[in-house]
Amino acid sequence: MSEKHRFDETCRYAEDFTIPDFNRLLEGKVVVLTGGSYGMGKKMAEVMAQHGAKLFITARGEEKLNAAIRDIREKTNAEITGITADSSSSADCRTVISKALETYGTIDVLVNNAGKGELITIDAVDDETIDQVVDTNMKGPLYLCREAVKYFLTKGCGNIINISSVNGGRPMCGAAYCSTKGGLDTLTKNVAIRCVDTGIRCNAVSPGHTPSPLAYTLDDQAPQTVAEGRMNEIRNQRTVRSVHPWEIDQAYAVLFLASDMSRCINGEILTVDCGCYL
Repeated sequence: MSEKHRFDETCRYAEDFTIPDFNRLLEGKVVVLTGGSYGMGKKMAEVMAQHGAKLFITARGEEKLNAAIRDIREKTNAEITGITADSSSSADCRTVISKALETYGTIDVLVNNAGKGELITIDAVDDETIDQVVDTNMKGPLYLCREAVKYFLTKGCGNIINISSVNGGRPMCGAAYCSTKGGLDTLTKNVAIRCVDTGIRCNAVSPGHTPSPLAYTLDDQAPQTVAEGRMNEIRNQRTVRSVHPWEIDQAYAVLFLASDMSRCINGEILTVDCGCYL
């Protein structure tokens, strides 16, 4: 094997590498996570905090963000802080990375979780919805991946996890939403390809239908039929929904990818859906 391709200890690829503590998989690691004030994002933050991570989380709403930080800190006694930020803003994304570095001195993992869901058919979706969904779900991860990779390249290692959706490959929800999740899957692989041999990894978790406040709003408090311009009835007729994952299942998938257990996994889309979308 040439020196160029020889794995070394600094990248944690030594042949005799072992996990020192399976109860503290992220001990000492600094994790930046967007959309961490409720739902899957909050659960991800809580699980990673339980495993020793130092958390820097963001959300658009200050009240919910501060409440989430207090709750996670009380439950886990972890180091956790964050700022209000809109991931659709390039300036905010730069601020998130700079403030996390200012707070902890380093970043090990970025989790792009912030997202906006919708179930509007292509013939009914308006410009405002397209702009909002594309800005949050596609531009946000692009901005943050860019800023994180620039920092990780100076460090010689790093880990990015994008939260995608089964709709990236099986587009049964709204047209704008599905388009952004397909794009996010491609972005994940593009970043992984660019970062080969740099010590930087990029993977994605692809949740199936997971009960959450947003999911309940889209399912219970909105129009349901194609005649009303919504994809709900098509999605529900063409999927298996007798079982489904929960927020904790998505959080454990993120924990795995954030930990050194997944050190040789790069450019992959990990689907977590109980096989509902096979």
